[in-house]
Amino acid sequence: MPNIKQQVRHYLTDNFLMGSQVARFGDADSFIEHHVLDSTGFLELITFLEEAFCLRIDDDEMVPENLDTLDNIEAFVLRKLRVH
Repeated sequence: MPNIKQQVRHYLTDNFLMGSQVARFGDADSFIEHHVLDSTGFLELITFLEEAFCLRIDDDEMVPENLDTLDNIEAFVLRKLRVH
């Protein structure tokens, strides 16, 4: 099983924080509250998740409970992978 949190953290750091070592965020830290992503960034994150983990994210799944923290993303992706 891929290390979901590590892959997503690497993606976010490279694409939104420009590799900044200063902008650290924990696994349970909200991307919105810590200004890691805006609405456009979330759309890019969704595309990344779909491609990286070969899954489809439906409109009704695009909610903070699934996508606003590394912990939420990991749990969400694991649920999606189990369904398929």
